[in-house]
Amino acid sequence: MIEVKDLIYSYVSEDGTSEEVLKNVSLNIKQGEFVAVLGHNGSGKSTFAKHLNAIFLPMGGKVYVGGIDTADESRLWDVRGKVGMVFQNPDNQIVASIVEEDVAFAPENLGIEPAEIRRRVDDALEKVGMSEYKKHSPHMLSGGQKQRVAIAGIIAMKPEIIVMDEPTAMLDPIGRREVIQTIEDLNSLYGITIVLITHNMDEAVKAQRVVVIDSGKVIMDDTARNVFKNVELLREVGLDVPQATLLAWELRKKGYNIRDDVLTVDECTEEIYKLCR
Repeated sequence: MIEVKDLIYSYVSEDGTSEEVLKNVSLNIKQGEFVAVLGHNGSGKSTFAKHLNAIFLPMGGKVYVGGIDTADESRLWDVRGKVGMVFQNPDNQIVASIVEEDVAFAPENLGIEPAEIRRRVDDALEKVGMSEYKKHSPHMLSGGQKQRVAIAGIIAMKPEIIVMDEPTAMLDPIGRREVIQTIEDLNSLYGITIVLITHNMDEAVKAQRVVVIDSGKVIMDDTARNVFKNVELLREVGLDVPQATLLAWELRKKGYNIRDDVLTVDECTEEIYKLCR
C-alpha cells in the first residue's frame, strides 16, 4: 500500500544552508496494517508522515502510494484520495459551525452528489461514535470529541489509509482513550490502514508494528513486543517505554525472573503474581 525507497529530505533555511532530516529511509506498509512511528522531537517522524500524502515531495528517493509515485503531479489528487491526514490540533481541521456540515465539507469539495454525501456523513459519524452530536457545534465539544469529528471528516472522503500525526498530543487522558479506541476500531473493524505518528509509548503498544526513527533513519522496525524489549537502546535515543515494560525491566535487573516482553499492566501484574506464589 505504501512503499518508501531511499527517501531523502532536507529543510533549507533563508541563508541557503540545509539540514538533512530524512536520510535514505526505506519502509513498506501493507494494506490493513496499523503501524506506529516513534521518534523524539526533531527525529524526522512528522516530516516522514507529510510525505505519505504528498504534502512534502522527496528530494531523493521515491514514495509510492498504491503504486502511484507521489512526485507525479498529474496523480496528486489520486494520492490524496487514498491517504487522509489528521493533525495534532483538531481546531485546525474543523471549518463548519455544525458537526455534520464539517464532516460533509471534504466530500462536497470533491463534487460528490448530495445523496452520497449524506450516506458518507452518517457512516463516518457512526464509525467514530459521534452520531448523536451531528447537530452540535464542534466548538462546544471536548478535545477528544473534536478530534473524532476531524477523523470523521477524513473517513467521509473514503481513504484507504489514514495518517495521524500525534492526534492525541493536545488531549486529556479521557480524550486520548477515546481517539485511540476509534483508531483501533477503524483498523480492526473496517480494515483501514493506519499510520500513527506518536511519542506516546502506551499508544504505540496498540499497533501491530512499531517503527522507530532517530536522526532521520529507521533504527527499528518490528512488533511492539520486540521493539520495547530494547529498553536501553530506546532510552539512548531519547524515547521512553511503557511503564509496565520499564517496571519489568527494573525487576529483571534486580535478578527477578520476569519476561522481557511485558507490555501491559495486566501482563506485569501476572508476572509479579507468579513471583509471589
